[in-house]
Amino acid sequence: MDALKLIAQDSMKAEKLQLEVGDTVKVSVNIREGDHERIQMFEGTVIARRGSGVSETFTVRRVSYGVGVERVFPFNSPNVKQVEVVRKGHTRRAKLYYLRDRVGKAAKLREVVK
Repeated sequence: MDALKLIAQDSMKAEKLQLEVGDTVKVSVNIREGDHERIQMFEGTVIARRGSGVSETFTVRRVSYGVGVERVFPFNSPNVKQVEVVRKGHTRRAKLYYLRDRVGKAAKLREVVK
């Protein structure tokens, strides 16, 4: 069991991402196409977080050309280069799956006022 914990510790990233459900984020993802690599941006709302430790993930949703697109990103993946929080959203739920049924301005969240 200790060997598994050591392997898990090595694969964890040094800095912890400071994002919460409801935040709008820009995720920089490393994409491999054949023999070359590029970085692709994916911007959307964080609708869920799950897991803990090495297997922790977050789900980002956006609407692209009228079609809802969701991607699940592992926190500790080497392919996730950077996560930038664009705006903080105010929520009262841990999972925002109800946004899947909303269209247009109804799918927006209030911004946190500091």
